[in-house]
Formats: sequence, C-alpha cells, structure tokens
Amino acid sequence: MVRELVVVSGKGGTGKTSIIASLVALASSDGLEFTLADCDVEASNLPLLLNSEIKNEEDFSGSKVASINPEKCTRCMICEENCRFNAIKEFKVDELLCEGCGVCVHLCSAEAVKLKNRDSGRLYTSETGYGPLIYARLNPGETNSGKLVALVRRKARQITTKGGNQFIFSDGPPGIGCPVISSITGANFALLVAEPTVSGLHDFRRIFELVRHFKEVKPMVAVNMWDVNPKVSVEISDFCSKEDLELVGKVSFDGTVAKAAANRKPVIEYAPGCKASEELRRLWDRVKSFTGLG
Repeated sequence: MVRELVVVSGKGGTGKTSIIASLVALASSDGLEFTLADCDVEASNLPLLLNSEIKNEEDFSGSKVASINPEKCTRCMICEENCRFNAIKEFKVDELLCEGCGVCVHLCSAEAVKLKNRDSGRLYTSETGYGPLIYARLNPGETNSGKLVALVRRKARQITTKGGNQFIFSDGPPGIGCPVISSITGANFALLVAEPTVSGLHDFRRIFELVRHFKEVKPMVAVNMWDVNPKVSVEISDFCSKEDLELVGKVSFDGTVAKAAANRKPVIEYAPGCKASEELRRLWDRVKSFTGLG
C-alpha cells in the first residue's frame, strides 16, 4: 500500500521546502525508495532545489474558453450583446476575459461559437538524484489550481505503484485554500511546519484546524527557525501539548540554509556539519518513527 507524507504550512516562507529537501536526502541515504511530488503548482521550488531534469511534459487544461469560427459567423452580434464579461469584441474572443460559461455557444444559431480547452499550465515528470519528481506550473491568472494539484498527486501515485515504491513525499502549497485541501486529501501523514512569529502562530493554528478535518491524516509538527522568537516557539509547543500534537523537532535559524538553496542543494548535503543539519537529522529520526519508515 502506498503511503504519503505531505509537508504543509499555514503561510509562505516557513521553510517547508528546505526541510522536505533535507528529509528526502536523508531518506535516500537510508536506502529508502520513494516518489516526490511538488503540489505548489503556482510556485514550485522543489525542482529548483533538487536540480531536477525534465523527462516528460503534458499540457493541462483547467477550464474552457470560447472560440468563434469567422467562416460561420453571421455578424449578428448576439454573442457580444449577451456576454456579461465583455469578452467578445468585433467578433473576437478575449481569452483573458472569457470565463468559459458557454452562453455565447447556446445563443449562436449559426453554431459559429464553440468551447475549446484553455491552455492552463503544464504537468512535468522529472528525475532527481533521489527519485522521480512530479510537479506542475499553472499559467499566470489561471484558476483550478486544486485540479492541477490532484493531477500531480495522481501521477505521482501511478509512478510509485509502477516502480514498486511504497512512499510519496509531497511538498504542499502554503495557506489553507483549495490547493492545500487538494494536497492533504487522501494523505496518510502531514508535517506542519510552524514559524515562530505572531502571524506564523496564527496561520499554524489555521492549518491545524484544516488538517484535523481529515480524520485519516496523522499530523505532526516541526518549528523552523525556533530561536528567532523563543517566546512564540514556547506558545507553539504549548499549543501542541494542548492539542495532543507530536512536536517532532525544532530547527534553528542558520544562514547556511540560504547558501545551500543558492547552490541548489539540501543543506544536509551542502553543509552536513552545520547546526541546522544536525537538528534535521534528529527531526528525520522522529519522522521515521512517526511514519513507520524506520
């Protein structure tokens, strides 16, 4: 049975991608075989950090857009007059304004208007030094990011099953919106990365409230850059105790992490002896125990 760990946070900038990159490197050094998925389809950074190589690319269409056939169009203006989004001017469709509602198709007696698939983004299958990585990029301004996230996870699961692997590491998007919900649904474990700031504590509570709606998902918590604000870090620890959440680790602020990212390497490989790397090893040991991987 394929199991999945998704790393999420209530806000951006908590360092979850840096953390999962090091966990993946440690898992690989332990001899584990797995598949990777970057579910942040609006800003996928895991492929950059792990220096992935694209092997396959697929088009993604998340919605429809109207298209007018000039040879069939009778210039009756009905479509333009009834478009509530003002997307039709001079018998041409402005794809940025069109919502794909289909009113123009319904009203056109000449059948000159059709709905076609909108170019919404790309789905990528790539290889890293640790295993296959599935990720996607949603085109600017496009909707249905949750649908594309589901497609990323489905592809990752297919590759995992085909390759005989039993585990998926997923880097989820920040926040608590639709793409996050799509990332968490059906996962087995969730690592909640908290940031010790006032806004970080607030957003950590929000992501916890979301995750606990999914009864099958077992959550655990890691505090990143805990020493930036020890007082808030204590509040996060107290919250975990109150909610019976397992705090699997704390990682100190370490400038080496940024240098590692600039060199497109997990910090655990870039500087194995730095303080953050030592703490990430302890974090990985706790994660292994929690997920049954070790």
